[in-house]
Amino acid sequence: MNPDDIDALRVIVDDQTRLAMAVILVGMMFTVALGLRVADFSNVRKTPIRVAGGVLTQLIGLPALTLVLILILSPPASIALGMFVVASCPGGNVSNLLTMFGRGNTAYSVSLTAISSVVSAVLTPVSIFVWSSLYGPTAELIGQLDIQPGPFISQTVGLLAIPLAAGMLVAAYFPGPAARIRQVLMPISLFGIAILIIVGAAQNWHIIVAAGAIVIPIAVIHNAAAFGLGSVSGRALRLDVAHRRSLTFEVGIQNSGLGLLILLSQFEGLGGAAAITGMWSLWHLVAGSALVGLFRLLDWRTLKSS
Repeated sequence: MNPDDIDALRVIVDDQTRLAMAVILVGMMFTVALGLRVADFSNVRKTPIRVAGGVLTQLIGLPALTLVLILILSPPASIALGMFVVASCPGGNVSNLLTMFGRGNTAYSVSLTAISSVVSAVLTPVSIFVWSSLYGPTAELIGQLDIQPGPFISQTVGLLAIPLAAGMLVAAYFPGPAARIRQVLMPISLFGIAILIIVGAAQNWHIIVAAGAIVIPIAVIHNAAAFGLGSVSGRALRLDVAHRRSLTFEVGIQNSGLGLLILLSQFEGLGGAAAITGMWSLWHLVAGSALVGLFRLLDWRTLKSS
């Protein structure tokens, strides 16, 4: 399949599904905000350089690295767009869990996730357009779709920022009810995303088959580069081993579910973009789990040798 064929693929998204995705997106951001606490941001005051370096690696470093990879690999425009979308999303909560299992610094991981989640409510849509405009084929594709930056950014910021602000207010003034609401909404949000992915995959299996040979290696390379960037940046920031592991997971584990919802609801169901983002959603969990095993093996060997 040639690049033009991949860019022409479209995921079937009817009006009801589009509405469901918007509801799930709002619910997901509200649920994330319910879990944010003032303590999550305390590391900013204690170690500002460490936190700022980590956040900049996530929000600026990963999109920049993605642009370099795209210039080297020259993927079809729709796949490149999906890569930019993934790179522009905040870190996912799964990174906190993997950090804990991988014996990283969980408090640092939580702080980075919290900050990137708040900042991304505004920065993610802006970042998608800015970085996509730097790669000719993707900029041309967006132009063909007639997606205007102003309406796209304002609509997406509204979908992200309003529920995020509402959730943070509820968490600040009603912490008890917020915790109980989050316990209910979290599995509902995850279930909703899972159902959309499963149904979407079933309805658009031809896209997965057609684009798989191109998408899978690109997703693996992109994700490996993201983990590598986190590790190298940790060394550049002179972080200890635990903090380096945290940053490695934060950069390598992105909220690709958010990216998939943005793509399907705002970019007319571009098949190549959805395929690479969906593959990221699966592969980063596999790679992250393998990295946990590697870190624990290294710890075991260190303990054994001592």
